[in-house]
Amino acid sequence: MNYFTSTKSRFFFQFLMVLLGVNFALAQQQPLKLWYDKPAAIWNEALPLGNGRLGAMVFGNPSIERLQLNEETIWAGSPNSNAHSKSLAALPVVRKLIFEGKFDEAQALADSDIMSQTNNGMPYQTFGSLYISFSGHDQFTNYYRDLNIENATATVKYTVNGVEYKREILTAFGDQVVAVKLTASKPGMISCNLMMNSPFDKTDPYSDGKQSVISGVGSTVEGQKGKIKFQGRTAVQNVGGTVTSKNGIISIDSADEATIYVSIATNFVDYKTLDENQEQKCKRFLEAALTKNFDEIKKAHVAYYQKFFKRSSLDLGSNAAMNAPTDERIKNFAKQSDPQLVSLYYQFGRYLLISCSQPGGQPANLQGIWNDMLAPPWESKYTMNINAEMNYWPAELTNLSEMHEPFIQMAKELAVTGQETAKTMYNCGGWVLHHNTDIWRITGPIDHATSGMWITGGAWVCQDLWERYLYTGDKKYLAEIYPLMKGAAQFFLDFMVIDPNTKCLVVVPASSPENTHAGGSGKATIASGTTMDNQLLFDLFTNVIKATDILSEDVTFAKKVQEALAKMPPMKIGQHNQLQEWQDDWDNPKDNHRHVSHLYGLFPSNQISAFRTPELFEAAKQSLIYRTDESTGWSMGWKVNLWARLLDGNHAYKLIQDQLHLVTAEQRKGGGTYPNMLDAHQPFQIDGNFGCAAGIAEMLMQSQEGAIQLLPALPTVWKNGSIKGIVARGGYVLDIEWKNNKVSMLKIKAKLDGNCRLRLENNLKASGFAMKKAKGQNPNPLFQTANVKKPIISDKAKLPKVKLPKYQEYDVEMKAGQTYTFYGN
Repeated sequence: MNYFTSTKSRFFFQFLMVLLGVNFALAQQQPLKLWYDKPAAIWNEALPLGNGRLGAMVFGNPSIERLQLNEETIWAGSPNSNAHSKSLAALPVVRKLIFEGKFDEAQALADSDIMSQTNNGMPYQTFGSLYISFSGHDQFTNYYRDLNIENATATVKYTVNGVEYKREILTAFGDQVVAVKLTASKPGMISCNLMMNSPFDKTDPYSDGKQSVISGVGSTVEGQKGKIKFQGRTAVQNVGGTVTSKNGIISIDSADEATIYVSIATNFVDYKTLDENQEQKCKRFLEAALTKNFDEIKKAHVAYYQKFFKRSSLDLGSNAAMNAPTDERIKNFAKQSDPQLVSLYYQFGRYLLISCSQPGGQPANLQGIWNDMLAPPWESKYTMNINAEMNYWPAELTNLSEMHEPFIQMAKELAVTGQETAKTMYNCGGWVLHHNTDIWRITGPIDHATSGMWITGGAWVCQDLWERYLYTGDKKYLAEIYPLMKGAAQFFLDFMVIDPNTKCLVVVPASSPENTHAGGSGKATIASGTTMDNQLLFDLFTNVIKATDILSEDVTFAKKVQEALAKMPPMKIGQHNQLQEWQDDWDNPKDNHRHVSHLYGLFPSNQISAFRTPELFEAAKQSLIYRTDESTGWSMGWKVNLWARLLDGNHAYKLIQDQLHLVTAEQRKGGGTYPNMLDAHQPFQIDGNFGCAAGIAEMLMQSQEGAIQLLPALPTVWKNGSIKGIVARGGYVLDIEWKNNKVSMLKIKAKLDGNCRLRLENNLKASGFAMKKAKGQNPNPLFQTANVKKPIISDKAKLPKVKLPKYQEYDVEMKAGQTYTFYGN
């Protein structure tokens, strides 16, 4: 085998590659590729393909190819609710203990009497794998494999005994199969055996004519019976040679070329219904695909995918560093200039979202759709205290609004199941969501009170739903989601109580997700009125009031919400110049916990602002400095966004460098990026990919602060570049070009009528239309900012003044469907 190491000089490395016949110019011709000069040895080196429903991880081993397979609805368990009534008696006692400062006792009681009494949610599970075995292919040369994120296909190429072999793999969006095309440079050279396997019990493959079949049932976990029935089928279309199937093994002998088709289906209909015939569905997909050759399937697949992917592009420049294999580029990123790797990472995040979150399907879970286990970390569920929402940060911003739809559908389903939980567990109206859910849309608290006694998941979901309205201005959509917002608000109106210590209306019991505080023994997370909960409720209540005004309904309800909002506590700035995470000044400057929950108000919310709340802005910055930079992968992805909102492009870029730190099998601790560019918590979680992709966009354009701000956090290393197809609130699609760190050209396509306010550091010149200097508040209702209460500041705090560049602001009255071009000077 010919493997190459990064220790070679670039000249010698390229010389070797040319000698071995590898087309080294390929990377320059097709920059949007992840490519490698050796097969994947472990799962975190394999390459992800997906069509929303089906996922495949491609290993690329010449002698035994492995495609690890997923279907998005293969989960353990069956329809259920984990709500219970034992909590009703415990709740007032827990509150009393918290108010008395007995946090450890309160947490122990919450653990025993409020946490789930049945199950803690079901795991997402793998289907299994397809293996393709080639005799004699262990001695190969000229090895190359890639993932082309411009057309959502993977390729493997190598040479054995003078014959060039090629595999093309895709997960077809339209035809709903995994397709693999095998070719060789000489006729009659394709000979291999195919076999599916699965880690589930009683899933031995069998033959059905020329097809290989596996059938199984999802696992029973914590007493919740597995009822997901699934089936997978593999078939082959060959040109030349023969194909036979016996005992579940398909043999291809002496074919000129062959196409492998894999179909997987389940009996899942929705979170409460399992009456689809999985065998008929599996056969239907396979038989329809078999009427088409690979090129026909690929053409339709690429056309569908590119309809979304090509909406946005990012060019930060390129250099010779992009010619190295992707894993070596990640390894060397912090030590060398490789701006194209950031562009690739941005587009890889968009690729992943298209590939794992399609309209009509399930939302991206903790691992998207890619999972090789029956019991994956955190069950690969939906963690609602940051991770599930983070998955959708790029959706509107990077022009992939349709990919948002599965999350919105899940929110509608959670509002139904959460209504039962609210009534059963707390005797409240509306609906509630704790920190986790699964395909069955459980909404009760799970695991331990340390993480599970967090009750504001519904508020965060509604913030995400509201953001989509700000991007689209779609009043029909707003009317559709308003009942969810109202239901979430109703729950908190019923649940919140006055804290006798602060005289403020708060959520209690509460927690700042997964972080312990200094009260009691210092080991408890449970508290009263945490900063994050207050921020989440501020957004929920404020947005409900705005929605009632826009929709001209529910005036009485809006008044109740406004009254509750007036009784809530303001944010506080503590003795260490920090934004307090709790109502008490408990923050420890040496605390570098991965969650930065109290900074929700900075991002993804817009409550903390350099322009409107300068003290809170500086306090949030100090809190982020205390937390430090390096952390889990998803935490660093969040911090890219936070530093972008703090208008510090160089610090945001430093976090990108930390994020793009190569994590290998030998490295057991610390976050970063695996060789296949997936996010390393560790272990793999996909949220970091999405968070960092959104952060890159936030560095280049923001629209939460009453205007569209251009290049708000541009690092000095990105001196020249362009981003196209990025979306601002208000329904504006932007193309931005910059030179010498200043905007040189701006093109805006308006989807809605309205005033477009622009903010930037240099001057702009309009091309053929009226533009004026901005004055006062932006009249566009999609750019309204909220009035945040003045913070309570510790006498010990000494906050620096915010220093901002001198900005130019312009207003342009825009019409839907029109495009407006500006030039910088």
